[in-house]
Amino acid sequence: MSTVYGIGCIVELALAAIVLVRLVIGPTISDRLVALNTMSTQATLAVIFFAAFAERSIYLDVSLWLASFSYLATIVWSRFLERGLL
Repeated sequence: MSTVYGIGCIVELALAAIVLVRLVIGPTISDRLVALNTMSTQATLAVIFFAAFAERSIYLDVSLWLASFSYLATIVWSRFLERGLL
């Protein structure tokens, strides 16, 4: 079963790499913001899969913090965009 978790981790990292292309070439700031949020979600899932693969529950705390702060960062950047500060 740990092989499945390892493969899941690698797949999530590959998907994050694909989204990185969208982050670089996104025509607008909003596109880049969505790509960055998607990348952080993929990284969170990769950490969860790695925690299951390594059988270390401490990594689940890291994924919880990563998900929480990426969500808050998206809200903050969206507010900046809404107010026209960027």
